[in-house]
Amino acid sequence: MIKLSFPRLLALTAVGLVLAGGGVAVAQQAAPNIMQPIEWDKRRLDQLDRNVRRLERALTQRNAAGQPVLVEPDPEVVTLQGQFGLLSQRLEDLEATVRRINGDNERLTFQLDEAQRDNATLRTRIVDAEGRIEKLERAAELNAPIEANSPTGDAGQDLAAAVRLMGEDRARGARALETVVVTWPDTPQAREANSRLGDIRVSANDKAGAVAFYAAALKDWPRIGWAADTTLKLADALFATDRKTQGCAALAEFTRRYAPSASDPQKARAAQMKTAGGCS
Repeated sequence: MIKLSFPRLLALTAVGLVLAGGGVAVAQQAAPNIMQPIEWDKRRLDQLDRNVRRLERALTQRNAAGQPVLVEPDPEVVTLQGQFGLLSQRLEDLEATVRRINGDNERLTFQLDEAQRDNATLRTRIVDAEGRIEKLERAAELNAPIEANSPTGDAGQDLAAAVRLMGEDRARGARALETVVVTWPDTPQAREANSRLGDIRVSANDKAGAVAFYAAALKDWPRIGWAADTTLKLADALFATDRKTQGCAALAEFTRRYAPSASDPQKARAAQMKTAGGCS
């Protein structure tokens, strides 16, 4: 019985071992070439195929003659097979770990998407709540009682600040004008603030409400630049609210007190209103 290791069998095949009859001829010259790189073209492959077939026939003949050839597993091959098995097991473990991680990632992604949607909803609710709170605070500020307060300590500067605020926030600007009236009563600044408050009412289509502010501005008929125009505005508001007698009286005061220094457009407007109102 002849025993061959698996690597030796491969070596014998590669060098073209030829077994004929009862003898074994080894191609001695091929052994040095085993360690050389081989370019496997079609010719070499065909030659290898023929050698393998010859080896198979020789092994068959020996087995038939009662001289079996056994191929023993090489210890190195067995070791490599064991290592390959371990590597295969580790690879399976890694694949299982990757699948588990992918599953965890999918769950985390889903949870993150839900959290983002919840955050977006929460942000919307917060913005809405902030807007409502701001409206409530603004309403409370604008509806609070007017109290004397001078941010600058000077009537003229307080009035100028209120006029500037009108350009930024009309409602707060109007409240600032009212504060000037309360803080600095019986001053030219308070009268001008009342005149401007009357204009605000007219712009809001509230001529009835404008009358009281124009009348307060013209208390004692001040000799000031805006007084003539405010008198005409008072007359117009009185006519618009069906107070003809008072409207005509306001035009008479305009003629007596302000017409000499009034502009031509103001005089023309007074004459037009007098005619339209039926004043004598």
